[in-house]
Amino acid sequence: MPHSHTSSSNGQLTLVAAPIGNLGDMTARAIETLKNSDSIACEDTRVTGKLLSKLAIQKNAPLISYREENEKHMAIELADRIEAGEQIALISDAGMPAISDPGFRLVRECRKRKLKVTAAPGLTAATTALALSGLPSDGFLYVGFLPPKSAARKRFFENKRDFEYTIIIYESCHRIGKFLNDLVATLGEDRCISVGRELTKLHETIHTGPAVEVRERVASGSQKGEFVVSIAKDGFQM
Repeated sequence: MPHSHTSSSNGQLTLVAAPIGNLGDMTARAIETLKNSDSIACEDTRVTGKLLSKLAIQKNAPLISYREENEKHMAIELADRIEAGEQIALISDAGMPAISDPGFRLVRECRKRKLKVTAAPGLTAATTALALSGLPSDGFLYVGFLPPKSAARKRFFENKRDFEYTIIIYESCHRIGKFLNDLVATLGEDRCISVGRELTKLHETIHTGPAVEVRERVASGSQKGEFVVSIAKDGFQM
């Protein structure tokens, strides 16, 4: 049954941003939130456990698995606990929860119940890549991951051929080559793009320029890690 009342619970959900690579990007407020939470919901308990260890956070609060596979029913369970007065932190493996990571359903459930929701914000790979790209940043479209099939990617590129702002897309190391091939085939060799890899980490790389040149540079470098592709509007030149 939908919850429409205004809750008087002292419970709260706090979205905690995890570093996208460099441990030093973890904010003091995020660390304090993790220390003081009754429970920590996380995408992968092993990853978060290692993060707490590296941050020297002595934590007795339980780590709760909250991932794509169980998000629907766990959103209800965690909202029940918040409504009962718990302080719960939600953290992803990297970046902000609910941004191409689990979290949306829990936030929605808390909003429906008028429960307190806040954030200890931090980096996302999308905005970091855009800031480092040199592409126009007065407006952008973030779409996360595209479908894995080549035909679906090409349809997306074709539909957004004349989009007036920069487009930001995530891609895995396993598909980045095919992704860039489809981009060049659909948008052309001269379309200005930027590809970021391993952002904030030791081997961070950013390649910006005509799509065909960037594709060659990416192909000749390491394919390890996560990639962020930014596509400038048609006609933009570096």
